[in-house]
Amino acid sequence: MNTTLRDVRSPGWNTTDTPEAMVLFLHGFGSNERDLTQLAPALGLELPWASLRAPLEVGNGGAAWFSITTPGNPDAAPVEVATEAIWAWIDENVNSETRIVPIGFSQGGLMASQLLRTRPQRVVAPVVLGGFVLGAAQPGDSQLIERRPALFWGRGAEDRVIAPIAITRSSEYLPQHTSLTEHVYPGLAHGINAAELSDVRDFITLEVGAHGVVSA
Repeated sequence: MNTTLRDVRSPGWNTTDTPEAMVLFLHGFGSNERDLTQLAPALGLELPWASLRAPLEVGNGGAAWFSITTPGNPDAAPVEVATEAIWAWIDENVNSETRIVPIGFSQGGLMASQLLRTRPQRVVAPVVLGGFVLGAAQPGDSQLIERRPALFWGRGAEDRVIAPIAITRSSEYLPQHTSLTEHVYPGLAHGINAAELSDVRDFITLEVGAHGVVSA
């Protein structure tokens, strides 16, 4: 596994700047670092952003954060290795005072939740789209129970990709550890639609501040 992650960055990215927050896009299984960059204009983000390529190559130009063994119940070890790879990229490329707004889809949604669960003080307004949480306990879980930070979890009512066991686990974990904003979108399968993007934009605006997105 390659743990030096490739990335695509927003125009004008400057490593010497110290923004209050930056967005980190985390793609799903078999996709790549360019997949979620299209969300930036759709969300009207003024924040700097980067989109990372997952470390595991799976062919046809795609990558993954971890291999799929038991659907909805991945082994903890490779997920935790991928989590550390993301933090290594952040430590190298983002000012230590800048908070991370992770936006992840599917496997990337799980990775967004992993960032919150490993360094809660560094993450703000995580967005989990069509994703779920890891079953294994993580270093920041006890802190999350006390702080209950905001988290957005959106998924399609017709999603047949994410195993029911993963949805059940996430439905139990997230209300106990976060101030959860949850949306289930009728007619949506394993994807993202305009209604969800609108809700994500509202969520980030509320949690990060009006400076974080362009006003409508």
